[in-house]
Amino acid sequence: MNTARMLAEAFDRVGEAVHAAVEGLPPHDLNARVDAGANSISWLVWHLTRVQDDHIADAAGTGQIWPNEGWAARFALPFDESATGYGHTREEVAAVRVDSAELLLGYFDAVHERTLDFVAGLEGHALDRIVDESWSPPVTLGVRLISVIAEDLQHAGQAAFVRGMLERA
Repeated sequence: MNTARMLAEAFDRVGEAVHAAVEGLPPHDLNARVDAGANSISWLVWHLTRVQDDHIADAAGTGQIWPNEGWAARFALPFDESATGYGHTREEVAAVRVDSAELLLGYFDAVHERTLDFVAGLEGHALDRIVDESWSPPVTLGVRLISVIAEDLQHAGQAAFVRGMLERA
Protein backbone atom coordinates (compact mmCIF):
# COMPACT_ATOMS: atom_id res chain seq x y z
CA MET A 1 0.00 0.00 0.00
CA ASN A 2 1.43 3.38 -0.93
CA THR A 3 1.37 6.51 1.22
CA ALA A 4 -1.55 8.14 -0.56
CA ARG A 5 -3.72 5.03 -0.36
CA MET A 6 -2.94 4.55 3.33
CA LEU A 7 -3.94 8.13 4.13
CA ALA A 8 -7.10 7.83 2.03
CA GLU A 9 -8.01 4.63 3.89
CA ALA A 10 -7.58 6.40 7.24
CA PHE A 11 -9.69 9.38 6.18
CA ASP A 12 -12.33 7.03 4.73
CA ARG A 13 -12.60 5.37 8.15
CA VAL A 14 -13.25 8.79 9.65
CA GLY A 15 -16.02 9.28 7.09
CA GLU A 16 -17.61 5.94 7.93
CA ALA A 17 -17.58 6.77 11.64
CA VAL A 18 -19.03 10.25 11.10
CA HIS A 19 -21.83 8.96 8.88
CA ALA A 20 -22.66 6.18 11.34
CA ALA A 21 -22.93 8.71 14.17
CA VAL A 22 -25.06 11.25 12.25
CA GLU A 23 -27.23 9.58 9.59
CA GLY A 24 -30.93 9.47 10.31
CA LEU A 25 -30.86 11.60 13.45
CA PRO A 26 -33.41 14.37 13.87
CA PRO A 27 -32.20 17.87 14.86
CA HIS A 28 -33.23 17.33 18.48
CA ASP A 29 -30.81 14.41 18.82
CA LEU A 30 -28.04 16.08 16.83
CA ASN A 31 -28.15 19.09 19.13
CA ALA A 32 -28.77 17.25 22.42
CA ARG A 33 -26.20 17.48 25.19
CA VAL A 34 -26.16 14.84 27.90
CA ASP A 35 -25.40 17.59 30.41
CA ALA A 36 -24.61 21.31 30.35
CA GLY A 37 -20.87 20.71 29.96
CA ALA A 38 -21.07 18.01 27.28
CA ASN A 39 -20.57 18.30 23.54
CA SER A 40 -23.43 17.58 21.16
CA ILE A 41 -23.10 15.42 18.06
CA SER A 42 -23.55 18.61 16.04
CA TRP A 43 -20.67 20.34 17.77
CA LEU A 44 -18.38 17.29 17.62
CA VAL A 45 -18.86 16.72 13.90
CA TRP A 46 -18.80 20.44 13.05
CA HIS A 47 -15.59 20.86 15.05
CA LEU A 48 -13.76 17.86 13.59
CA THR A 49 -14.76 19.00 10.10
CA ARG A 50 -13.70 22.62 10.72
CA VAL A 51 -10.28 21.51 11.98
CA GLN A 52 -9.82 19.18 9.01
CA ASP A 53 -10.94 21.92 6.60
CA ASP A 54 -8.53 24.41 8.22
CA HIS A 55 -5.53 22.07 8.32
CA ILE A 56 -5.96 20.57 4.85
CA ALA A 57 -6.49 24.00 3.27
CA ASP A 58 -3.34 25.26 4.97
CA ALA A 59 -1.28 22.24 3.90
CA ALA A 60 -2.60 22.35 0.34
CA GLY A 61 -2.29 26.12 0.02
CA THR A 62 -5.98 26.53 -0.80
CA GLY A 63 -8.87 28.39 0.77
CA GLN A 64 -11.11 26.70 3.28
CA ILE A 65 -14.43 25.26 2.13
CA TRP A 66 -16.28 26.72 5.16
CA PRO A 67 -16.14 30.39 4.12
CA ASN A 68 -15.44 29.97 0.40
CA GLU A 69 -18.20 27.56 -0.58
CA GLY A 70 -21.04 29.03 1.46
CA TRP A 71 -21.08 26.59 4.37
CA ALA A 72 -20.59 29.30 6.98
CA ALA A 73 -23.66 31.10 5.65
CA ARG A 74 -25.72 27.89 5.55
CA PHE A 75 -24.90 27.04 9.17
CA ALA A 76 -25.33 30.68 10.30
CA LEU A 77 -23.41 30.16 13.53
CA PRO A 78 -22.73 33.15 15.80
CA PHE A 79 -18.93 32.96 15.36
CA ASP A 80 -16.29 34.48 13.18
CA GLU A 81 -15.79 32.39 10.02
CA SER A 82 -12.31 31.44 11.24
CA ALA A 83 -13.67 29.65 14.34
CA THR A 84 -12.97 25.91 14.46
CA GLY A 85 -14.32 25.14 17.92
CA TYR A 86 -10.89 24.95 19.52
CA GLY A 87 -11.18 26.36 23.05
CA HIS A 88 -14.96 26.78 22.87
CA THR A 89 -16.79 27.46 26.12
CA ARG A 90 -19.87 25.47 27.08
CA GLU A 91 -22.00 28.41 25.83
CA GLU A 92 -20.26 28.37 22.46
CA VAL A 93 -20.68 24.59 22.22
CA ALA A 94 -24.41 25.08 22.89
CA ALA A 95 -24.58 27.66 20.07
CA VAL A 96 -23.64 25.05 17.46
CA ARG A 97 -27.05 23.85 16.39
CA VAL A 98 -27.97 22.33 13.06
CA ASP A 99 -31.33 21.88 11.40
CA SER A 100 -30.56 18.57 9.70
CA ALA A 101 -28.16 15.69 9.43
CA GLU A 102 -27.93 16.46 5.72
CA LEU A 103 -26.45 19.90 6.40
CA LEU A 104 -23.85 18.52 8.80
CA LEU A 105 -22.93 15.64 6.50
CA GLY A 106 -22.92 17.89 3.44
CA TYR A 107 -20.16 20.02 4.91
CA PHE A 108 -18.27 16.97 6.17
CA ASP A 109 -18.50 15.26 2.77
CA ALA A 110 -17.25 18.37 0.94
CA VAL A 111 -14.21 18.56 3.23
CA HIS A 112 -13.69 14.79 2.98
CA GLU A 113 -13.66 14.96 -0.83
CA ARG A 114 -11.14 17.84 -0.79
CA THR A 115 -9.00 15.88 1.68
CA LEU A 116 -8.98 12.77 -0.51
CA ASP A 117 -8.04 14.88 -3.55
CA PHE A 118 -5.14 16.37 -1.60
CA VAL A 119 -3.74 13.13 -0.20
CA ALA A 120 -4.12 11.31 -3.55
CA GLY A 121 -0.97 12.96 -4.86
CA LEU A 122 1.21 12.56 -1.80
CA GLU A 123 4.28 10.37 -1.72
CA GLY A 124 6.69 9.58 1.11
CA HIS A 125 9.02 12.58 0.96
CA ALA A 126 6.13 15.05 0.67
CA LEU A 127 5.22 14.15 4.24
CA ASP A 128 8.54 15.56 5.49
CA ARG A 129 7.62 19.13 4.46
CA ILE A 130 7.38 21.49 7.44
CA VAL A 131 3.87 22.94 7.66
CA ASP A 132 4.01 24.65 11.07
CA GLU A 133 7.15 26.15 12.59
CA SER A 134 5.40 27.43 15.72
CA TRP A 135 5.99 24.09 17.49
CA SER A 136 9.23 22.55 18.72
CA PRO A 137 10.05 20.46 16.85
CA PRO A 138 8.35 21.96 13.77
CA VAL A 139 5.34 20.01 12.51
CA THR A 140 5.71 18.06 9.28
CA LEU A 141 2.87 17.37 6.87
CA GLY A 142 2.90 13.72 7.90
CA VAL A 143 2.55 14.56 11.59
CA ARG A 144 -0.20 17.10 10.82
CA LEU A 145 -2.22 14.57 8.83
CA ILE A 146 -1.87 11.91 11.55
CA SER A 147 -2.98 14.50 14.13
CA VAL A 148 -6.08 15.33 12.08
CA ILE A 149 -6.94 11.65 11.64
CA ALA A 150 -6.46 10.95 15.35
CA GLU A 151 -8.57 13.91 16.47
CA ASP A 152 -11.26 13.15 13.89
CA LEU A 153 -11.54 9.53 15.01
CA GLN A 154 -11.66 10.55 18.65
CA HIS A 155 -14.48 13.05 18.06
CA ALA A 156 -16.37 10.68 15.76
CA GLY A 157 -16.19 8.06 18.52
CA GLN A 158 -17.50 10.58 21.02
CA ALA A 159 -20.39 11.40 18.66
CA ALA A 160 -21.15 7.66 18.36
CA PHE A 161 -21.14 7.38 22.15
CA VAL A 162 -23.59 10.28 22.48
CA ARG A 163 -25.82 8.72 19.83
CA GLY A 164 -25.80 5.43 21.74
CA MET A 165 -26.74 7.20 24.97
CA LEU A 166 -29.61 9.03 23.26
CA GLU A 167 -30.90 5.85 21.61
CA ARG A 168 -30.92 4.01 24.94
CA ALA A 169 -32.63 6.80 26.87
